[in-house]
Order: sequence, then C-alpha cells, then structure tokens
Amino acid sequence: MHNYRTTRKRNQAFKLTDRHESPLDLYEHLPFQISILSNLLQLNKDASVKDIIDLEPRELRVILNIGSYMPVKAADIAYQSRLDSYTVSRAVKTLKEFGMVSSEMRETNKKEKFLTLTEKGLEIYNKLCVLINERTHKLEEVLTDTEKVFLMEILAKLEDKAEGVITASALQRQARGINLSADQKELIRWYKKSAS
Repeated sequence: MHNYRTTRKRNQAFKLTDRHESPLDLYEHLPFQISILSNLLQLNKDASVKDIIDLEPRELRVILNIGSYMPVKAADIAYQSRLDSYTVSRAVKTLKEFGMVSSEMRETNKKEKFLTLTEKGLEIYNKLCVLINERTHKLEEVLTDTEKVFLMEILAKLEDKAEGVITASALQRQARGINLSADQKELIRWYKKSAS
C-alpha cells in the first residue's frame, strides 16, 4: 500500500465491506479525496469567517469571484467557480438583499448585466481576503515551494481533464437527442471557447 495511507486514522477506522465483491476504496479514489479536502476548506466552516459574515458557501464563493474579477457577468462566475447558474443566481440575489452586490450595464450592450461589489461588499471582501491569505499560509506550511508549484500544475491538469470528460458525456447525450440542462449547455459553450 501507499505510504500516505498509514498516516490516515480514518483509513484504519473504516474497512472495506465484505458484503459484495467490488467495493470502491474511497481512500484510493482521487476525486473522492479531493472532494473531502474541498469540504474541509469550505469557508463557512471556519469560525473566523463567521466572525466577519455568516454566509453560505455559495455566497462566499460568489462574493470572492465578484471582488476579484469585477465587473463580471454571472455566467462567467458560474464557469470560473464551476457552480451551476441557478446557484450563482441565488447567491447574487442574497448578496444584493444584503446590500453587498450591485449590477451595472455597459453602454455598448444594455442587455448584459455586470456584477460589482458595493462599498459594504468590498469591505467584507477585503476582510475575507486577509483571513483567506492567513489561512492559506498556514495550509501551505506543509508544502515546499516545489511541491506547491507541482500541486497547482496537477490540479490544473485534473480540472482540464474533468471538464473534458464531463463535456464529452454531455455531447454524447446531445447526440442521442437527449435534452441538456442549461449548465451542461454552458459547459459545452465554454469548453468549445477555450479549445479554439
């Protein structure tokens, strides 16, 4: 077995079932392990974040995206953060109700709405950034600079591959005449755009 398994207490606590022939070993399943780490890193689980503002994960991700890329369209946030458009819309609605986000239109195209942070939203965003940077430094203490670069490269490769696999699945469904969800259509559009 791999050396990393011996350091995991959860792995020793949970044994694979013997009630069927092919149980999935989740400790050897890369996507599952990444999702566990992602769950642990959700900002709303950090008590220090709740001291700044008590928002759900979707609102936190959206306010960070808007603050980092504003003015930005909701569809671009959905793609960048890999959230579905409905989730982004709900988050934007909540953030607007809290007075943290506003919409603006471009003179060239009145139909396109771009999201920006209000003064209140920018204040929250800046506080979150300070906290996130502190937490990032603590997390990165377990990595060398080389490991960090390597990890970022691996994550980028995995993201690209996952996008390709999911898009291929959606295209196969489309070819069979099955209606796609808005999110699947959006993923195809972005995949084709990034491939060209």
